Amino acid sequence: MLQCLTWDGSPFTHLDQIRQLLDAGANWIQLRQKNATEREKLQTAVAAVNLCQGYRATLIINDSPQICLESGANGVHLGLKDYPAPEARKLLGEKAIIGGTANTPEQAKQREAEGCNYIGLGPWRITQTKENLSEILGETGIRKVVGLNLKIPIIAIGGITLPEVKKVLSLGVQGIAVSSGIVAAKDIKEAFREYLELVILCLAENIT
Repeated sequence: MLQCLTWDGSPFTHLDQIRQLLDAGANWIQLRQKNATEREKLQTAVAAVNLCQGYRATLIINDSPQICLESGANGVHLGLKDYPAPEARKLLGEKAIIGGTANTPEQAKQREAEGCNYIGLGPWRITQTKENLSEILGETGIRKVVGLNLKIPIIAIGGITLPEVKKVLSLGVQGIAVSSGIVAAKDIKEAFREYLELVILCLAENIT
């Protein structure tokens, strides 16, 4: 799986990022708009939902279950200090997708116990898209969480460059999430396709 996250630092607006990702074949996008008012975030989310529905793509809202609910998005991704996952489930219902960030084995087990649908595990390395980073995990940190044999997918995130995709996926995660590596590129479509082709190839190799 390849999850794509929009970024405030991209040379394109969030909606332009989403349009280009959808045109390139993306089927899972997280709207990660930080530098905006709540009203602006909701307006962007509503427009993003309309775009994604036209492509039958999944749209996840970063941080805010309320914006997820009001916009009609497919789900929400919650950071470690965001809205509690059990409360988000009560608000959004059983059909909503709820992802949760984790940085340690203990947090990963907590996310599973909370009923999250997937874990965003990171950061893999230093990344420019997020402030106040948790401890860098690297290969050792990811292996510790994978070794728990959790029943929900683990998606690695945090500064994963194209040359690192094969290494990260070889650690046993079910996918990766990428932001600036794709949406900060001059050609978002081409960058996405490069990542996607490599992810598909690597996951096929790991299965066989």
